[in-house]
Amino acid sequence: MFNIVLYEPDIPQNTGNIARLCAATGCHLHLIGPLGFSLQDRYLKRAGLDYWHLVDVHVYDNLEDFKAKHPAGKLFYVTTKGKRYYTDFAHKPGDFFVFGSETKGLPEELLTANQEFCMRIPMISDARCLNLSNSVAVVVYDALSKQMFKGLS
Repeated sequence: MFNIVLYEPDIPQNTGNIARLCAATGCHLHLIGPLGFSLQDRYLKRAGLDYWHLVDVHVYDNLEDFKAKHPAGKLFYVTTKGKRYYTDFAHKPGDFFVFGSETKGLPEELLTANQEFCMRIPMISDARCLNLSNSVAVVVYDALSKQMFKGLS
């Protein structure tokens, strides 16, 4: 299906919720460190409930480690700085959706180098951003809908 990439996530409950989403949709979860919590964190485990055995989780030391292991991956960067909406893209199974940390987002140099693959979720101008796990759900289900929810019941 699709790949969800969390760049330096800070909040274990968000990552746990996203893991649960990945379990329910067949998406793979990629965590790029350093992480702001332990993978043994009780909040992380509780948020993922009893779905952890259904999640394909990959952990990387840093962005370079991730890119070295997925050199041919098609990456889309979800950011409030994107010029195009997430609905403007035609995603294919295997694509990677990259989300930044809750406190810092994605590195500016990464976004600048990949502007054509940056996408945003529209919201009112006074809103700073959505919760990370909500953002992941919005993007994943849009991509799944364009695949006619293939593989899901």
